[in-house]
Amino acid sequence: MTATATRATETGEFSEELVSKAQAARKASRPLSRASTDEKNRALERIAASLEERSDDIVAANAQDYAAAQADGMTDVLLDRLLLNEERVRGMAADVRATIALPDPIGEEFDISTLPNGLRICRRRVPLGVIAAVYESRPNVTIDIAALCIKSGNAVILRGGKEAINSTTTLAGIVREALEDAGLPRDAAQIIESTDRAIVGQMLVYEGGIDLLIPRGSDTLIRFVRDNARIPVVTGGIGVCHTYVDADADVEQAVAIAYNAKVQRPTVCNALDTLLVHSQAAPKLLPAVVAAWAQDNVEVHADGRALALIGPEPPTRVITAIEDDWGREFLSLTAAVKVVDSIDEALEHIAEYGSGHTEAILTTSDENATRFLDEVDAAAVIVNASSRFTDGAQLGLGAEVAISTNKLHARGPMGLRELTSYKWTIVGDGQTRT
Repeated sequence: MTATATRATETGEFSEELVSKAQAARKASRPLSRASTDEKNRALERIAASLEERSDDIVAANAQDYAAAQADGMTDVLLDRLLLNEERVRGMAADVRATIALPDPIGEEFDISTLPNGLRICRRRVPLGVIAAVYESRPNVTIDIAALCIKSGNAVILRGGKEAINSTTTLAGIVREALEDAGLPRDAAQIIESTDRAIVGQMLVYEGGIDLLIPRGSDTLIRFVRDNARIPVVTGGIGVCHTYVDADADVEQAVAIAYNAKVQRPTVCNALDTLLVHSQAAPKLLPAVVAAWAQDNVEVHADGRALALIGPEPPTRVITAIEDDWGREFLSLTAAVKVVDSIDEALEHIAEYGSGHTEAILTTSDENATRFLDEVDAAAVIVNASSRFTDGAQLGLGAEVAISTNKLHARGPMGLRELTSYKWTIVGDGQTRT
């Protein structure tokens, strides 16, 4: 433990649970970092199998959390994130197996060269060490993060919200048992069982105990982490996602994509929030999009030009957009709609109101597609597809620990490589420096 951590422990700044579990994770991180790919994959396969075998236990534990959260008045958005059913548990197992199939980044050598003096140099991927994750309402994150940390050789400290304590404790227990069954240290996966919110603040200043902290949750949580951390953190995940329909877009395709991006799972960060429509496409497109959204009772907040084109008797609830609708992450069956006169106007709107998460253009113009890809400043920029594809599993990463809107260390969905650092290796044969 560092001197800072020691002093904090002596003064009571850190809880005993955090200190003991962080120390155990640090000790376990060393043998885990040396584990072979086969050993790590055996642990992951055991996790996947246990998820399937113990699906009833997991769903039952989650039902306790769900009932308590519902009684406390949790919003439908958060209840959807909290829910685990048999289908979602099977999906978790499938994501773990997808991680097994991925190449192990640890030990990968890159930027290899031999200097004129004969020194062989390269950079070699290594684990970060101990990664902490603080998350709200989404117990499936327990498995996603644990699986990626194990495969990348990192110990993990998990701290879920009190609303999911039964679910996360059950899932973390499965991870720890799987590690032990595979001959790896079970202490490489820790769960903070205390629901005292003060522990999150302690984790943010636990220098030497935690190498990287990743928050998953509300804007309030992420801002708190960003503003108070003294250790490295990766923040992001707030998704104000725009889809711009260009003048020459394929209308049928655009309607299908706008429907999928908004409706397929509206409570997540990569769902569509604002639809920008070129004025030449709007007369035909907007009534069709609103009719499609009406199947799922999407509420539309439309600017004046869009209102006129949607018509006086829309098939779903349509209200006049206000300034606060632009740049708003709805996380619900609500979408803002605005008519623009050019791709330049769309780009200006996105630059002003976007959150740097995911932005999409629907167009048949190669020139405009290229402009959009080149000029939009976001972690993911998409052409002619749904914003819902900004997801670790969908992009072939197996899963993700978070979607970062940072520009340093990692950006976008964070998979295995984003959980590594590197060290320089320099191999000589007696060279000395003159």
